[in-house]
Amino acid sequence: MSPDAKDKEQVKSRKPADTAFKQQRLKAWQPILTPKSVLPAFIIIGILFAPLGGLLLWASDTVAEIVIDYTNCDKAGTNYVQVPSDLYTSNFPSSSGDGNPPEFKAIPAVGASNNATWPTTRCTIKFDVPVTMKHPVFMYYRLTDFYQNHRRYIKSLDLKQLSGEFRTAMDLRGGGCEPMATVTEGEIRFPIYPCGLIANSMFNDTLDITLNPFNTTGLKPYNMTDKGIAWTVDQTKYLFIQHPDLSQIRPPPNWEKKYPNGYTASNPPLDISKDEHFQVWMRASGLPNFRKMFAKNEHEDLAAGTYTIDIDMNYNVSTYGGTKSIVLSTVSFMGGRNPFLGIAFVVVGVLCVFLGLLFTARHLYKPRRLGDHTYLSWNQNQNPRNQLNDTDAIGAGSETEPEDLPTATASGASARY
Repeated sequence: MSPDAKDKEQVKSRKPADTAFKQQRLKAWQPILTPKSVLPAFIIIGILFAPLGGLLLWASDTVAEIVIDYTNCDKAGTNYVQVPSDLYTSNFPSSSGDGNPPEFKAIPAVGASNNATWPTTRCTIKFDVPVTMKHPVFMYYRLTDFYQNHRRYIKSLDLKQLSGEFRTAMDLRGGGCEPMATVTEGEIRFPIYPCGLIANSMFNDTLDITLNPFNTTGLKPYNMTDKGIAWTVDQTKYLFIQHPDLSQIRPPPNWEKKYPNGYTASNPPLDISKDEHFQVWMRASGLPNFRKMFAKNEHEDLAAGTYTIDIDMNYNVSTYGGTKSIVLSTVSFMGGRNPFLGIAFVVVGVLCVFLGLLFTARHLYKPRRLGDHTYLSWNQNQNPRNQLNDTDAIGAGSETEPEDLPTATASGASARY
């Protein structure tokens, strides 16, 4: 054997193995959509979806909820005024009414955090709970027209900093936190902690987590807790910064009220490993109108009566044209109140039943033979004035010759369909 032949034998063949998988000979199956299979599917989907949608609507309606928009509470004055009807909604399924309309008032107050104080406006909201709200009861704040899902906003953070690592101004420059990465004082740049647009825009209205009875005998204050409001995965994600020198870091610009003199030993940085309000805020919402949990009570019912809640108004929503509301809600086996899902299921179910009946009537009135070659494009007469059936034309002694027929039909192309 020549050396060339030996070299050719040693070269491995690049041809795939002769198997069904590598040679693309695997068996396949594709359903044939016929009226007998499609029409019952429409009816079955409709029969399943419509009752399921009704069940979801019922579950949503069993949730007791009250939503009060307090955006303009600071303009209400020092006496109680009724909240406009378009600024609140309530749903109490087991009650014949929703009670009296809520009222609010605003008074000057002083906000406080550690050793820092600042002037603020305190909004006091008075509202009725016509029936007992079964536990668990959740308190949320709701924001509208706030696009947390904006690409630049949602990436504006530093994961290493949030996990406890000290990041210098040089480390943060050019990163995802820009333009809220550093602050310049004189000729020195200091890193912002926590940096980024998300942390800087954190919701900072102070909601009292105790609901106080108003002129109602026999009721005691309803206490809620802000512990356990964050997801477990978020509670383990954040760690406190590992840097003892507080003079080397600066708070975000929007936190100036809480830290007027920066971070000090008497007014230290926020411990993000324990502050669940921060953890809840950092989980960005996918929609512009959203609610985030602020407090909850999982063990006691909220008895019927009239209550008040105090809110220190620090968060400015007028800069972007949004609104802010307070929400008190229970839950069902489907979660909070959300009629949209049930309505969507009912609409899809009714639409499927309607289309199924419509197509069934059409099929019974004018059925169409499966695989009818006369519907192929080359078998259709392109001239609408001469829509003469080819069979009738030949039977009547038409002079049409075989060679005059379309080439695709004469060559038997239609037989392949």
